[in-house]
Amino acid sequence: MQIIAALFVENFEMRKAPGPSTRIDITGAMFSMAAPGPVPVTLDPHLVALIHCAQQESGSGVFEVVFRRGMSEQDEEIARNVSPFTVEPGKFTYRLVKAELEFCDYGQIFAHCRVDRGPWHLVPFTLLPPA
Repeated sequence: MQIIAALFVENFEMRKAPGPSTRIDITGAMFSMAAPGPVPVTLDPHLVALIHCAQQESGSGVFEVVFRRGMSEQDEEIARNVSPFTVEPGKFTYRLVKAELEFCDYGQIFAHCRVDRGPWHLVPFTLLPPA
C-alpha cells in the first residue's frame, strides 16, 4: 500500500458521485497557521492521508504518524498515532488523525507518516506568531 497524499486540513468530507464513485471535498489545506495567542499553545490540526491498496495486496494495514520537531527519526517525538485499517484491494481509503500538538515556541513540526513500516512521507506544519 502507498500514501498518495497527506495534508493538514480544516475540513474533509466524502460524497457520492455517479458511477458508483466517491468524491472527497477537502477545504482549508494548510502547511502553516498563525497562533491563536502567545506560546506556549496546544493545537489539534487534522491530518488526512489518502492511501491506495494495489489489487494484489491483502487490504490490511497499519497507518502510523509520528509528529516530530524535525525531519529526522532522531528528532524529538511530540505525539504519535497508530491505527490498523482495512481497504478493498484495488481501492483507496483515508485516515484522519487529530493530534494534540504542544508548541513551546513558534516554528515547524513534521508529521512522519507511513503504512506498514514502509517509507516515511513527511508533512510540514509551521506555527507562526499571532496575526
